[in-house]
Order: sequence, then structure tokens, then C-alpha cells
Amino acid sequence: MTVLPKKSRKKTYVYLDHAAATPFDPRVIRAMDPYWIQNFGNPSALYSWGRKSNEAITTARKQIADILFTQPDCIIFTGSGTESNNMAIFGVLNNIKSQISKVTRLRSLELRRGEETKTKNSKTSTPHIITTVIEHHSVLEPIRELEKRGVAVTYIPVNQSGEISVENVVTAIRPETKLISIMYANNEIGTINPIAEIGRELLKYRQKNKTLFPYFHVDACQAPTTLELHTERLHVDLLSINGSKIYGPKGVGCLFIRRGVPLTPILLGGGQERGLRGGTENVPGIIGLAKALLLVQKNVTKQKIHEQKLRDYLWQEIKKKIPDAYLNGPELNGNRLANNLNVRFSGLETETLLLYLDAYGIIAATGSACTSKSNETSHVLHACGLRSDEAQSSIRFTLGKTTRKHDIDYVMKFLPDIVECVRDMKKVS
Repeated sequence: MTVLPKKSRKKTYVYLDHAAATPFDPRVIRAMDPYWIQNFGNPSALYSWGRKSNEAITTARKQIADILFTQPDCIIFTGSGTESNNMAIFGVLNNIKSQISKVTRLRSLELRRGEETKTKNSKTSTPHIITTVIEHHSVLEPIRELEKRGVAVTYIPVNQSGEISVENVVTAIRPETKLISIMYANNEIGTINPIAEIGRELLKYRQKNKTLFPYFHVDACQAPTTLELHTERLHVDLLSINGSKIYGPKGVGCLFIRRGVPLTPILLGGGQERGLRGGTENVPGIIGLAKALLLVQKNVTKQKIHEQKLRDYLWQEIKKKIPDAYLNGPELNGNRLANNLNVRFSGLETETLLLYLDAYGIIAATGSACTSKSNETSHVLHACGLRSDEAQSSIRFTLGKTTRKHDIDYVMKFLPDIVECVRDMKKVS
């Protein structure tokens, strides 16, 4: 039986779970610092301290709008990427269902009066949503909840690489389709979706059918460090971002809402954020989000090259030194995030592997951090055709801007023997 490798005297840590959370950029911390103790005034207050906080938020909103190539009033600050996704999905559908209810009540009133229905667009139908089978749970769960309430849903399948077909999306559109929600890039296997191409097809559909629908929502939480966020080129109507994936603060996010897209608020209160998100604004978090987004977008190309080079090196070393290792998701030179490597080591359970790696200071993940406390296997890997045992033997390494070659060398110093040891333990059990 293989023996675990001897640990180094001084424990080294290598963090390879940047898809779950990134460390703070020191420059982001410095930007946030004045708003903890000095400039702490409530942004809604009329006195000077409040106005100062409000001005800081206004500046941050403008900075983010410039990065997304939109107007400041199209940016709404939220408490997370999850809240941004919920706001987009529930906001659109609740608004539409509210309009349907008004039309239905009007028709009922007219019928009781014995009048013919003359209301324009009075025809009602069940709203329809299109999404994919590999979305993050913060998209899938709101949609499933709406499905329980009677909304029709089409889930677009993926191929073995986790890629969707633009044709499948367009074909799924019905006259009653009100919303399409598709992630920019997958958090588990790194698949990059053809968002701009889908957006262009939707523009053609709307023009041909003389309709505003369907609205197009994109979860872009995994995208900002290596992909562009030009909302006009992407042709999106709603786009979600959060701070924890871009070297910024946790507990803050934003939602781009194109002008003219009506939303019903899901969080009611004092009317902040144009009445769409009640609650006192998280001023330090908002400042940090804007600064972090500014920094990562400034270095998108450089960061992509850096991460891709190290990611490819890690995979080459794994293939060379560990038998029966397989790549999950797209090819490395395909539609894949530059920092993502999802690997299947046959003959073991990844949870055991992760614990042993952690003992050596190597931090990785099985997939989405949001489901790490459950026994649920990856819905993404299942959608790609993997069996449960194959999904349970898969591990995700996601690199970041502070990852270096010596970090990869440290991982490969221990990973082959740890994998072999865990495989032997599995055989014995």
C-alpha cells in the first residue's frame, strides 16, 4: 500500500479555489478603509457626512457603469451575486405576472359589465423561461420556485464538454417566453457560453416579432477577471456581478438593468437604489466592489495569459505523473476559463482527497462551494454525462493572479502519491 509523502517541516499553503472566493487585493482594502470609521454616514441622510457617503456611491456607480459601457442609473447595488440573480429572475417574472393579473382583473370586470374586451394585448398566457441545466444554484433555485408557481421552464441541455447550442436556445423560444437566463461562464468546469451570439439572435427575434421579449439575463460572476463585460457587445438586458470572485469584498454585488426593463423589487424598505433594493447601502463594500472590478478589468488580457499558462502546466504534470486522470469540461484551448482545471481521478472519492491535500496546505474544491455541505453530487458533471462515481472522483483547481509556478510544483510534489494512497484506501474499503 502506498504511504503518504512526508510533509515539509514548514507548512506551505497553495490556494487553488479562486472560483469560490478570492483574497482581497490590498489596493481594494485601501480604497475601502476611509468608509469604516471616518466616512461612515448614512448615504440617505441630508447632513454633510451622509452626503459624502452618497457621493462615494455615486462615483462607484459611475466607475462600474463605465466598465460595463452603460449609464450609472442602470447599476443597482445588491448584497451578493445570489441576490443579483434573484432580483433579475423574480423581478422580471413578478412584474410580468403582476401585469397579467391586472389584465385578467380588467377582463373579468368588463365581462361582468357585459362589455366586449377591448384592452390592447389583453391575451394572457403562462410565462415561459429558458435556462440551462448547468446554471449556478442561485439561478436554478429561483427558477424552480417559479416553476412550482406555474411558470413554464425549458432547460437547455449541454454536450459532454458542458457547451450549449445557440440553435437550441433560439429554437426553445415561444411567444410567451419572457426571460432567458444563461451564465457567462460555468463555475465548476469553466465552460464559456456564446453570450454575444445568443444576444444577437435575440435581437433578430425581437425585431422580427415586434416584441420586447424575451429579456436576456446573464450571471457573470465568474467572468470579470478574464472576460470582457461590454453590455452592448454582449446584447444583454440584465447582468450579475459580485465582489468575492474579483479580489474584492464578500457580501456585495451589483445588477446591470438595461433602461426600459421593468422589475418588481424583491426587497422592500426605504426606497434605496431607485426603489429596487431597500436597505442602507453597504458603502465600504460598494467602494471595494468598484475598485476591484476596475483593477481586474484593467488587466484582463495579462491575467488570462498568466492563469492559462500555469493551468496548462498543471494539467501537463498531472497527465505525466498520475495515471487514469481525465479532463472534465472543454479542452484547455477551447471555450474554457483560463484559470479552470476540473480533473477526474478514477478509483477514489474526492472528499477524502481534498482532506489529505488540505493537510499538506493544498486547497482545492469538488465544485460549487454553495453545495459543499450537502451530499449532492455535481449537477453540472451529471449534465455532461458523468456517472455518480465519476462525478464523486472529480476535483476542481482554480488558479488566481497570485498563483506562481512554484505553487504548481509544490502541488505536484505531493499530489501523485496522495492520489495513489487514497486509491489504495478505496480498494481496501
